[in-house]
This record gives sequence, structure tokens and C-alpha cells, in this order.
Amino acid sequence: MLRGRSLSVTSLSGLPRWEVEELPVEDLLLFEVAWEVTNKVGGIYTVIQTKAKTTADEWGDNYFLIGPYFEHNMKTQVERCEPINDAIRRAVDTMNKHGCQVYFGRWLIEGSPYVVLFDIGSSAWNLDRWKGDLWEACSVGIPYHDREANDMLIFGSLTAWFLKEVTDHADGKHVIAQFHEWQAGTGLILSRARKLPIATIFTTHATLLGRYLCAANIDFYNHLDKFDIDKEAGERQIYHRYCMERASVHCAHVFTTVSEITAIEAEHMLKRKPDVVTPNGLSVKKFSAVHEFQNLHATYKARIQDFVRGHFYGHLDFDLEKTLFLFIAGRYEFSNKGADIFLEALSRLNFLLRMHKSDVTVVVFFIMPAKTNNFNVETLKGQAVRKQLWDIAHSVKEKFGKKLYDALLRGEIPDMNNILDRDDVTVMKRAIFSTQRQSLPPVTTHNMIDDSTDPILSTIRRIGLFNNRTDRVKVILHPEFLSSTSPLLPMDYEEFVRGCHLGVFPSYYEPWGYTPAECTVMGIPSVTTNLSGFGCFMQEHVADPTAYGIYIVDRRFQSPDDSCNQLTQFLYGFCKQSRRQRIIQRNRTERLSDLLDWRYLGRYYQHARYLTLSRAFPDKFHMEPTSPPTTEGFKYPRPSSVPPSPSGSQVSSPQSSDVEDEEDERYNEEEEAERDRLNIKSPWSLGRVPRGKKKLHDSSSFTMSSFCCESRGLLTDSQTKTNYLHSSSRF
Repeated sequence: MLRGRSLSVTSLSGLPRWEVEELPVEDLLLFEVAWEVTNKVGGIYTVIQTKAKTTADEWGDNYFLIGPYFEHNMKTQVERCEPINDAIRRAVDTMNKHGCQVYFGRWLIEGSPYVVLFDIGSSAWNLDRWKGDLWEACSVGIPYHDREANDMLIFGSLTAWFLKEVTDHADGKHVIAQFHEWQAGTGLILSRARKLPIATIFTTHATLLGRYLCAANIDFYNHLDKFDIDKEAGERQIYHRYCMERASVHCAHVFTTVSEITAIEAEHMLKRKPDVVTPNGLSVKKFSAVHEFQNLHATYKARIQDFVRGHFYGHLDFDLEKTLFLFIAGRYEFSNKGADIFLEALSRLNFLLRMHKSDVTVVVFFIMPAKTNNFNVETLKGQAVRKQLWDIAHSVKEKFGKKLYDALLRGEIPDMNNILDRDDVTVMKRAIFSTQRQSLPPVTTHNMIDDSTDPILSTIRRIGLFNNRTDRVKVILHPEFLSSTSPLLPMDYEEFVRGCHLGVFPSYYEPWGYTPAECTVMGIPSVTTNLSGFGCFMQEHVADPTAYGIYIVDRRFQSPDDSCNQLTQFLYGFCKQSRRQRIIQRNRTERLSDLLDWRYLGRYYQHARYLTLSRAFPDKFHMEPTSPPTTEGFKYPRPSSVPPSPSGSQVSSPQSSDVEDEEDERYNEEEEAERDRLNIKSPWSLGRVPRGKKKLHDSSSFTMSSFCCESRGLLTDSQTKTNYLHSSSRF
């Protein structure tokens, strides 16, 4: 199944050749259906947007996306045009003649794929009739008060109608339709009920009920086989949505999901084992200069340092050159995204850094949107004070420089006692007095509407991280998405990520995890878990993820308290690294970006398409059901400069800088990069790996063995334990 018009996967350094039967894309039509086509709601938008170029390169003008019409999105993202394909043109014209409003054009993203957009409102008058069609097809009823589910029914009915019109005029071309998530699933159900000649794929990016259960702080993964699914869905008043999702799964010729951990979840929640796991990728762009991403890190780190100077004015008694910037970002799901365990680990990290009298300071950003009513006045004042001091310093510098210049022209060494006059000294004294503040630096940049009940702020109060002078861990909650037009922190998200040292995403429920994947592509180390699809993917593909800057916390096979201890060890170990060790680690992290490129991960989608064709049209396409196409996979080896034993670790484990001379001799960036490109190839298949508890890599391989013993000792020391744990109901 070789790509017709695509870039060969062998164009990626070190990736194995993959040659199987050719898929005749010129005789096929491919449709992808999703509520997030041109409509940014969540992660599915990123999946479709970043994958579009690879798919368009492969399928050319036979690739189409189907989504909802919103006027603003249409005006800003879509260029209208006439369909070239005759079957598409006829389908659009027919539906428009019957009172529907169907729009066709090119989505203005990389790859410029064709899009077909349906105006939901213009077809709402058909809702009652289409509810009857759905009931006849699968006996699922939708309550009138669930507006979202009703919109999805309209969208799905229009999709099924459109696909019928296309297949009626396809002139012998076979049609593949891939439906993303339950929002698009109604179209699949109706298409199969009407026996349309199409090959169908249903992809779930997260099960509906799974997300609800995890948000309720239930021990989800250890009780997957014990849930009464119907009862749980009914109690949450989503039973009809769950039935729509489950019907979609069982109607599809091929069922796929985005990660191995979600595949296990789907088998229990939706009662069908996924046929193919299709990991999410990104559109990876390499810089012409190998270390350009390191230069970008230095540039954007300086801008974050400017913000920190203003935010902590009057309390800036720590060295910014020895300050590390950590962050967590995403939807405000306190437990699902791991903000609870992260805050607990920060409390323990603060204790360790203070106890060991470390000169390292950690500033942690929480970029999670919440309800606010305005910027915090104290935060705005801090940035104003910083700018004022900067202007004063430049003014004095210019006067000083002019006097020095004039003295040198006269051939004199200036009298340093007279080079600054009394007015200059007065201005500088007033500037110093303006930096005095009676209060502590704020822990949030905005005024929170629900300050007293906000989970993050409530936890900060409990653990006592108030940005005191003695705290080595400082916390800043930024309850808005980042923007380059912000008066506080004028940076886009990508710029901010590049300027940080570590992204921390200890999620409990994360079907894939785009945030750590984006960090990896930018060369920024990250913390993830073995309950996220990204973490499981990296465990399978990288022999020692920690050496490559991917810290994987075990949240599946150990208690929350043990997981918190492990995260604390990772963070403390990262703080102990020298600057050179962090540079080496960033180089290694960035080299993993090939793993996340759609040019590589797109092969899983290719396999799913071929499989659905073989099931829908077995007389035209054939694939052995027990022998899916195999290819050589690869696993990044453990870097040669990382010793196999933690006790002897010098590069992989964080040590003080007195080993850097020996490090210089052992580490050669170009040689190591070349070995990674060649990599270790081992046979593997596109089929799923056996399930069960996998052997985890030694989580202590990146931490000092002495620290592991020491932190365990801290947990057993009764008096210290009280101050150290800040125990809570969950931990």
C-alpha cells in the first residue's frame, strides 16, 4: 500500500522502508467527517489540521473533509470554490435545491484540502423526521432538551444524505468515510442502516463515559471491568449519547482509537476491541540550522525572565540565571490533567530544595483558562515598575556614556565620583524605593471569579506556596490562554513553550496528549504518564525515555502517593542538572520529533483504510485478517553516554557540574545524532501489542540513588513527614 502522491516515509532519517500493496487512490474517494473541521473546539481540530497536508499529498483531489458551517469560520478560514469532481458537484447542487445550505471550498491550512460544510440551522426543520429515522435504525431516542445531541443528529443526517448522493454518481469509484468521535457517528449509523456502498471507519479520541468517570475522581483504570456501563451513563444523563457512540462503534467496518491505553478503555466501555491504533502526529518542520531551536529557547526564555522580573519586583532575591521555568497547560480539568498531583509534588520539591540549601529557583506557570473578571492590579503594577526601572537605567546609562566619551576624547580618565551628579543618584534612589512592596507577589495574574472554591488556589493555600522569599518554588496561575497581544505576558503559546525548561503533564486521563508531543517537537523535555497515549507510545518506541527528556510517571500500577513521590524525584533530578546537561537533553528530545511526524504515523491510517476496503468490498480488495501488513519498527536506543546503572550515572542522572569535564569527553552530539538516525530496528507490526502490565523502564535511572533512599527516608520520618506531605484527602 504505497502512497500515490505522498512523500515517501523513507525520507525521514532512520525510518525503515515500508512496502506493501499499492492502494489505487485515483479510483477512490476519501471523506473525513468531524465536528471540528474548520471549527476549533479541542484536540481533534489539531489532529485533522496537522494531518491534512500528508493526506492531501497522498490522495490529491480525491480527499474531502466534512464539517459544520459557522459564518465566522467560513469567512476567515475557507476560500469558496466550485467542486471539480462531478459526483461532489451533483450532491451539493441536489441538497441546495432541497433547502439545505451546503458550502464547498478549500480550507486555508497547509495542504489546502477541500471541505464540505453543512449549515445546521437551515435544516433544523427536519429534526423530528430525522429523530424517527434514527429510532428506526438503532432504537436510540434523543431528548428535546439536549441541544448538542440534536445538532449532531442534524449534522449526521446531512452527512448520510450527502454520501448517498455521492455514491449514486460515483461512476464506479469506491468511497471511504472516516468518522471522528460520537458527534459525527450519527452519519455512520444512518449510512449503514441505508446500506450505502461505502467503507466506514469510526475513530474515538476518548470515550464519552470514560471522560465523565475520570472527572469524578473514580479509580477508573483499576475498575474498568467492574462498571455497570448503562447505570453509570444513565446517572450522568448521557445515556442517549453513549448509545449513539456505541452504535457508531459497532456499525463501523473498522474501529480505531488513538492509543493503546484508550484501546483498553474502549474495549470495556464500548464493548468492541479496536482494529487499529492510530497515534496522533504533528506536522514537523526542521530548521536548516541544527541548533536553531536552542537559540529560540534562549530568546524566548529572556522574555519570560522579563515577566518574572516585574511579577516578583521587590522580592527578586533569586538568580534568574539559575531559575528554571516549568509549566502545565490545557483544559481546566483539575484531576484529569494532573494539576492535583503536580501541586503536591511542587510542595515536596520546595521542601527538598530548601532542605538541601539549593541555589536553584523554580518558577511554575499554570496556563489553564478559568473564569476571571480582569487582570490583577498588583500584576499590572509589577510590569509597570519593571518598565520604569528599565527606562531609568537606560537614561542614566546614556548620560554616563556621554560623560565617559567626552573624558576619553580629552585624554582623561574620568573621576568616577563626579560622573554621576546628585540628580542621577536621587532618581536611582527613588527607583529603588518604588520597588518596595508590603505584600507577597501574587500567585495569580487575574482576579478569579470563584477565588474561594477554585481547586488550584485552594490547594495552593493548603500547601502554603505563597511565593515567600524562602520558597524555592514559586507559583503563577495564568487563567487565560496566552496571546502575543496580552499586556502582561505578550507571547504566543509556541513561543512560551520554547522559552520554558520543562513541561509537566501528569495526567490521569489523557487519551493521547498533544501538549507533551508539542514540547518534544520543540526540543523541550516533558513529564507525562503511562495513562496517556503519548507516554505509552514513547515507552514502546524509546529504550530509555528519561535520557531523551521524556519522564513517564507511573499512575497506573502504583498509588497516588507513590506517583507523587516519583514525580517529585523527576523534578528534583531535573533541578540538579547542570546547564550543559540540559542542553544535551534538549538535543536528544528534539531528535524524537521524527517519531511524531505524520509522514511516519500516517501509515497507521493507511492500514485502517485498506482494512476497511477489504471488509466492505472483499471482492475487490483482499487482506488476510490474521496477518496485517508488517513493517520494521524502530526503537531509539539508550544513548551510549548514559551508563546502564543508576549508581554510576553521570550524564543520564543529574549530578553536580564537577563531572562536566568527563562528560565533554564522553558526549559527542554529531556521533550520537547519527547513531539515533541509524537506530536499532526490530520487527514489529501495525497490529496492537499484547495487553497487560508492561515492564516499565527503571524510573530511577535519571535520579540519584542516594536521593531515592533519602526521599523514602523523609516519608518515614514522623515529624518531617507531617511538614513534608501536606496530606490531603486524595493523597
